[in-house]
Amino acid sequence: MNDLESTAHPITFSPPRLLTSHSINIPVSMKLLVGTSKGLVVYHRVASSWKIEKAHFIGMPISMVYADPRTNTWWVGLAHRHWGQKLHHSQDEGRSWQAVPMPKYPAGAEYRPGKPAVLKKVWCMQQAGPRRPGGLWLGTEPGGLFYSADNGRHFELVESLWNHPSRLDENQWFGAGRDYPFIHSIVVDPRDENHVYIAVSCAGVFETKDGGKSWAPCNTGLVAAYLPNPNVEVGHDPHLLLACRAHPDVIWQQNHCGIFRTTNGGQNWDNVTDKNGLADYGFALAIDEEDPDKAWVIPAVSDEMRVAPDLALCVCRTEDGGRSWQALRRGLPQDHCFDIVFRHSLAKQHNVLAFGATTGNLFLSEDYGDSWSCVSSHLARIDAVTFA
Repeated sequence: MNDLESTAHPITFSPPRLLTSHSINIPVSMKLLVGTSKGLVVYHRVASSWKIEKAHFIGMPISMVYADPRTNTWWVGLAHRHWGQKLHHSQDEGRSWQAVPMPKYPAGAEYRPGKPAVLKKVWCMQQAGPRRPGGLWLGTEPGGLFYSADNGRHFELVESLWNHPSRLDENQWFGAGRDYPFIHSIVVDPRDENHVYIAVSCAGVFETKDGGKSWAPCNTGLVAAYLPNPNVEVGHDPHLLLACRAHPDVIWQQNHCGIFRTTNGGQNWDNVTDKNGLADYGFALAIDEEDPDKAWVIPAVSDEMRVAPDLALCVCRTEDGGRSWQALRRGLPQDHCFDIVFRHSLAKQHNVLAFGATTGNLFLSEDYGDSWSCVSSHLARIDAVTFA
């Protein structure tokens, strides 16, 4: 099969092991979209069980998965080995898929002097708010932020950010684990669609209050321990950025140098790392939609040793804004576990959490993380998990 579109036809599997729900605070029907290095796998919650519904783009690496809550349009980014990055969307829950023209840097755009800007990877997408029904933000590598006003039919580079003086400085915007900086998180203030945050690895958190016409860093209180000056304005490495829906001024980030939280919209950040515990280094983060004090992280040993601490997998939860953390282990492997969870591979909706590991293990909890069940142990490397 050489045609990219032909791989989009779904394959239906027999149901795997079923999970029985013991909570009533769950919608009657939920879907979980799991992006792996070999395709998109869709899980469907029917009554009180989870099972594989379909798989799409078999064999294709999935770099991004996003479900637009306004329209329930599903988006996937494909990291095709031959054709490069591709975007597809489905408006009927995966029954059919349409290719979308890829964003392009303007002619003559340069990543660095003498180095043409070429889109390397699609990292994240975010809807632009209810007052911009066709608006979509797209974060990419090597650090380009794109915007579409027509539901993704056309994307344009946000040149105000691309031309920001800090981006032009290789000591302020630089790659972290990759050759180029990348935008992996976009947060839109639900009170004001012109107020947007982005997170860049490596550069830090930037904010616009005028819909993208101008940008300013907001990294006060963050620590870049890997730099000669750990308190630089730009040069930080946030791994993921999320804001509480009901309290938008409360923003959390899992950072390369710990866990940070702001209660004033990023004016300053507080270090809420568990100094004597496990909640420290990691990539993944989930927060509660209503309670600004609740958050979940999945710790790893370090950047140099990307495995579960003590080779025992756990999820850490705080219910008091990071003042204390609890390690949740029930149902998770505790012996010789080499799982690591990437930044977009933990998701939460209502009281249900799900995460996938680089080993292909997929875990799910229906009680806020108190207990976990293994949904699958035979997927390919998992790079993205989201509910739809």
